[in-house]
Amino acid sequence: MADTRVLLVDDDEVVRTSLSFVLEQSDFTVTTAANVPEALKYISSESYDVLLTDLHMPGAGDGLTVVSAMRHANPMAVTLLLSAFPEMGAAAQAILHQADEILIKPMDVLSLIQVINQRVARGPQRTREIETVATILERTAGSTMREWFARVQADEELMSISLNYEQRCSHLPTVFIDLVHRLRSQGPVGAKVLKSAAAARHGVNRFRQGYTPAMLVEESRMLQTSIFHTLRNNLVNIDYSVLLIEVMTIADEIDFQLSQAIENYTGEMLRAAIA
Repeated sequence: MADTRVLLVDDDEVVRTSLSFVLEQSDFTVTTAANVPEALKYISSESYDVLLTDLHMPGAGDGLTVVSAMRHANPMAVTLLLSAFPEMGAAAQAILHQADEILIKPMDVLSLIQVINQRVARGPQRTREIETVATILERTAGSTMREWFARVQADEELMSISLNYEQRCSHLPTVFIDLVHRLRSQGPVGAKVLKSAAAARHGVNRFRQGYTPAMLVEESRMLQTSIFHTLRNNLVNIDYSVLLIEVMTIADEIDFQLSQAIENYTGEMLRAAIA
């Protein structure tokens, strides 16, 4: 295994030092990184056979960013995630869609070496299946909407307006249709070409339902957060060469729809004041 190159990523210096020593004693060539940016720098400039990374560094799921980058730069590398949480339930399956295996901390040293050797011998579990961001948004629209609704339910101010699920979420399917169309049309960022009747209607409805402009802005911010969380969970499938421009396009389209909603919210407010 002297030619097997391992990139070890962990923000815990003790873990990093001890694991590096053990691996080197077993004839692996080891490079260590203390955080995600450092790991990404190594991945972009060097070639590795194995990625061994902590899942949380310090944010939840930070290791998946490193795994996704390695999958993109070197699809043949074996990717192993270390986690201190033994009970991951359904989340484990989602994570395994990106990494080859999850290893639970603390792990017996001999078992770790054995797993690495076996995985290197077998090669990575799967090849990357590239999808466009538009396709991912289409495929995950339902789950992203549910995540958005959960965020809204956790916000005391938004929940001060009593609405059922349909009233709260009726605008979202059209938002996703517009986003997918915008992404596939590949129009320039900042080009306010396509007015959205749904966005205008949404602004009017939110005024009538008792929202404030700040509430409109907050639910729009939550939508962007939910969409970007979905994309983060699907990084392994995304073509990195277009990721930045497509993220910018999503933000631009959501902000444009928000501005149309607020414009029509204000118009409805003025009409109500005159009446």
